[in-house]
Amino acid sequence: MAKENEQKQPMAPIGAWAPAVALGWLIPGGGHFLLKRHGRGALLLASVASMFVCGLMMQGAMFQPQSGDLLTTLINTGGFVGDLCSGLLYLLTVWFGYNVPDMPGHVHDYGTKFLVTAGLLNLLAMVDAYEIASGRKD
Repeated sequence: MAKENEQKQPMAPIGAWAPAVALGWLIPGGGHFLLKRHGRGALLLASVASMFVCGLMMQGAMFQPQSGDLLTTLINTGGFVGDLCSGLLYLLTVWFGYNVPDMPGHVHDYGTKFLVTAGLLNLLAMVDAYEIASGRKD
């Protein structure tokens, strides 16, 4: 239960946090660089980029939204959102024509998970940039 003494903080103006979140999506760690958190930004950039590159080197598949039964829709849409959260890494990969079909094998399966996890890590970095820019976190 929440304490009665705690008050909800009002939402910061969109102009305070939107540039950091948008740049953080486009370039992993970019929001932190914008907020003068260079060490954290460099660590995030290196982590997300290396996970994404490892996923590509393992020939992981990129998800595409599909309709069908509920489980297929959830898995493919969730995977697509995870891939898309990698920002510029995802956009460049698609633009250059990377299209590996989903094939059986442990290495390919791990590569697919690396690609999605890189995007989810970048999503966490965007939330962190939001919290710093809005003054909720130091």
